[in-house]
Amino acid sequence: MTAPKKKTLLWLLAAAVLCCAAMTLVDGVLRPPYWLKSAVKLVLFLGVPFLLSRRLPQLRFAELFRTGKKQALVALGLGAGLYAVILGGYFAVRGLFDFSGIAESLSANAGVTRENFLFVSLYISFINSLLEEFFFRGFLFANLKALAGRGFAHGFSALTFSAYHVAMMAGWFSPLLFCLVLAGLAAGGIIFNLLNEKTGGICTSWLVHMFANFAINTIGFILL
Repeated sequence: MTAPKKKTLLWLLAAAVLCCAAMTLVDGVLRPPYWLKSAVKLVLFLGVPFLLSRRLPQLRFAELFRTGKKQALVALGLGAGLYAVILGGYFAVRGLFDFSGIAESLSANAGVTRENFLFVSLYISFINSLLEEFFFRGFLFANLKALAGRGFAHGFSALTFSAYHVAMMAGWFSPLLFCLVLAGLAAGGIIFNLLNEKTGGICTSWLVHMFANFAINTIGFILL
């Protein structure tokens, strides 16, 4: 690896870790109102990549909405199937695990209530999912793959995607279920990467991610 390439890789890894650490601080310690937390995430997940790309011209972004008709249909089918699996899984295990912590955490830590839930859920499903796909797949994975190879890119982007959710979901589940959810998020990160590789964009993973958020929001609405 050349010196400029190594420097770019180190900057990219540092930016990913620091952005996720900052969001962990916001979600787990500061716990501001949801609109403020969303603004901070916008600066970190959108602003930092663009500023870094100005400093390091080697960095590139995957195309946002590049996809084919076949890939879009596959993504919609996968998304609908994932929605059914997540919702069905909740109804199947709700008697075995205590999910009350989700409603309590949403209300106490994020200020999400039954009154503002529709607005927040629409934002999470459409905008927040796109922002996460841009950062973890369109920026991080795409550049790691070019700089460090496909295997490292899959592993690092998936693990940071999972770790980023830790503070956000703290207190939602029992320890066992929490570990299972984090493992599922890491696996989901790899699947999202794979979905995008054929098209070179992030639209495919965004569609599936959107449906996953729809399912989680549906569960949240039931609990609230």
